[in-house]
Amino acid sequence: MSSRDSLHIVTLHPFDPTEIDQIKAAVPRACIDFTVCRTREEFDQKVKDADVVYGDIRGDALKSATRLKWVQAGGAGIEAMDRALFESPVLITNFARTFAPAISETAIGMLLCLTRGISRYYVPQFLARQWKPVGTVKSADHSEISGRTMGIVGLGGIGCAVARRAYYGFDMRILATDFRALHKPEYVTELHDPGWFHEMVPQVDVLVAAAPHTRETERMFNEQVFGSMKKTAYFLALSRGKLFDDMALVKALKQGWIAGAGLDVFPEEPPPSSHPIFDCPNVVMTMHTSGWSTDRQKRLVQLFAENVRRYSEGLPLLNMVDKKLGY
Repeated sequence: MSSRDSLHIVTLHPFDPTEIDQIKAAVPRACIDFTVCRTREEFDQKVKDADVVYGDIRGDALKSATRLKWVQAGGAGIEAMDRALFESPVLITNFARTFAPAISETAIGMLLCLTRGISRYYVPQFLARQWKPVGTVKSADHSEISGRTMGIVGLGGIGCAVARRAYYGFDMRILATDFRALHKPEYVTELHDPGWFHEMVPQVDVLVAAAPHTRETERMFNEQVFGSMKKTAYFLALSRGKLFDDMALVKALKQGWIAGAGLDVFPEEPPPSSHPIFDCPNVVMTMHTSGWSTDRQKRLVQLFAENVRRYSEGLPLLNMVDKKLGY
């Protein structure tokens, strides 16, 4: 904590008074000066005296924040932050795992919409006020995920949450790769380092992109990968849009290399209305909103409050970012 009498927190995030009180209550014996700025100009002025910034800070504002010790990123990804932060002694924490429950629920919802024909066949029928069963009782128009194999790239917060729901809810076999492939959870059958990725892809019925965006992961889901997937397999993009090549995905979807895709993220957001992804009926998309919920906000405030307590008492912070790895 600062050697001054109070801890100065500055943000542009519109915390409401109840949330601010909750954060302050985490350190009842400390004097916390919590400033919610209404404009960028106000923020640029206030950060000059800030110990802590919640959200993003860059450029001249970062240079002027000479007292800054800690930045709490407003999300899980930090690749868009000012690179000068990574070269400074300022601590960075993020919200990894905080949004995972909602994202994993969305992932399962997308998958069921695809496999049960809900989005492709029955939503359009409902909007047209029709009732026409598609296919036969044994045709491939409807498929099951129970007992199938899911491959997850990135076994962090999102990857673990999806894996748990798939394993315990649908008896799926879980394969995974992760840069920090150390401890294998009981619900994961195999966990390997990223070098196993291309061996894993042809084995899975569902391929999940849940890794952080780094130089190594950018566009790793490309034409070669989609071409090596089962024709009956599905692709889910949940963490960062720049992990996949969108035009290669469109080609795979239109030419039947894969059965479908569920996308919450996209390489360039929003994609233009002319983008061919919108011509693919075997796609379910949400607009980078899979982590949204009232419960998410509660977890966000709780984690930040706990980190304010830890910071004020000189304890290690939760969700510390490894600046060398970038996540």
